[in-house]
Amino acid sequence: MQKLTPIFAFIFFSTFIAQAQVGDPFPEMSGITLTDQQLSVPTDTEGKFTLIGLAYSKKAEDDLKSWFQPIYNEYVRESDPGGLIPDMGADVNVVFVPMFTGIKQGASKAATKKMKKGIDEKLHPHVLVYSGKLGDYKEALDFEKKDTPYFFVIDKSGKIVYATSGKFSVKKLNEIDELVGGY
Repeated sequence: MQKLTPIFAFIFFSTFIAQAQVGDPFPEMSGITLTDQQLSVPTDTEGKFTLIGLAYSKKAEDDLKSWFQPIYNEYVRESDPGGLIPDMGADVNVVFVPMFTGIKQGASKAATKKMKKGIDEKLHPHVLVYSGKLGDYKEALDFEKKDTPYFFVIDKSGKIVYATSGKFSVKKLNEIDELVGGY
């Protein structure tokens, strides 16, 4: 039984660390959307639940893109007013954030031009390009794996109520739906 104790301690500690930011306020993050609008999260998103996806490496950005279509379908697309069944989904802000930090900050303008061409225009208002320091966000949001995207749901007041990481999964979307009142 003594050999299992360290394993249980590790699992408990890992779970605690992964959820350490839940309940904390989301740190203020500002940048420019792909529609050239200034946006600050959570200040400009208060009053609605907000789903935020962060990536600070090319590999993480590729996994972040796995969320684009499902999140667009669930929270962004306009419902068809002439349809037989009206959309009853949750009213949620969606912000995807590619982060350009350190020496990569210099590449943010060129990367933004490339993203404007490579990402569906319907998502442009939902992509916030952040260029700045990473350290404060890594500490406040407890993300260490640079090749992994991180996702947060913040409530109407800017407090983190859910955190996950990695590629999209239906299970994660269902967990988010339960929090924000989707169907």
